[in-house]
Amino acid sequence: MAPEERLQRGLELAELVRALLAAGVRARHPEYSEEEVRLAVIRIVLGEKLFRAAYPHAGHIEP
Repeated sequence: MAPEERLQRGLELAELVRALLAAGVRARHPEYSEEEVRLAVIRIVLGEKLFRAAYPHAGHIEP
């Protein structure tokens, strides 16, 4: 597989993972807006400490 193809596949997989994470957040929190879902996914990806440092206003968001 050419390097460009590997990169493309990696990007597609990353997009799929984020979509799956968002679907899980939506299933657990159907009341969340799209922005809250986005923040919950970011919280999962970054981890608790970095998320709180980067998004101190969003401490109420649960993944």
